[in-house]
Amino acid sequence: MLITSKSNKKIKTYLKLKNKKMRDELGLFLIEGEHLVNEALNTDLIEDILVLENTNLTYDREFLYVTKEIMKMLSNLETLPNVIAVLKIPKEKEIKGDRVLLLDDIQDPGNLGTIIRSSLAFNTLDIVLNTNSVDLYNEKVIRSTQGMIFKVNIVRRDLSLVIKELKEKGYLVLGTNVKDGIDVKDIKTNKFALLMGNEGQGVKKELLNMCDKNLYIKMNKECESLNVGVATSILLYELNR
Repeated sequence: MLITSKSNKKIKTYLKLKNKKMRDELGLFLIEGEHLVNEALNTDLIEDILVLENTNLTYDREFLYVTKEIMKMLSNLETLPNVIAVLKIPKEKEIKGDRVLLLDDIQDPGNLGTIIRSSLAFNTLDIVLNTNSVDLYNEKVIRSTQGMIFKVNIVRRDLSLVIKELKEKGYLVLGTNVKDGIDVKDIKTNKFALLMGNEGQGVKKELLNMCDKNLYIKMNKECESLNVGVATSILLYELNR
């Protein structure tokens, strides 16, 4: 089936998904491009697949063709994708792993995407975002995860409450502090929650005060600080060794 009308009921609904409020209200989000759609096919989240007309793409499930004009309306990319999928926002799962990443007010979509990829790479499969962090289903976040968003458990909670719960369950809660921290290479633990903060302000003081220990990354003194995505990646790598 080929959809040609901008007034099509589905298309009008899917256009609304460019807005965070409507994503939250409808419980749906968009992904673009063959790689992300192929990753999503390994989940049970796909609601619909829209393929650009006159392409050779096919899927072993129901999908729709759309015109170039409609694909342009739906896409946020400079280069028009061959396919867009509509996915259901997954239900949050319980934190069950021994490694948890806590993110306080992360604002940059690219940083969050990088952090999600690194979390999977270094076996930290539970991520907790606080309520003020960037929208998880922002198209730039999704794109920068390269599909890894489908392979980790991500929840949005009040971090102060989560930290209390994790400490009661025996997690070592680790913050970051250059002046009053332990070299990450000296930490030996298999059950931890790593707390990382906002790009400009770092971790809120009240949250940092709840940590059991603070870490720092040993580096050249000429370098004042690292991007939060880079710092998180290094710390998770060291804690995974």
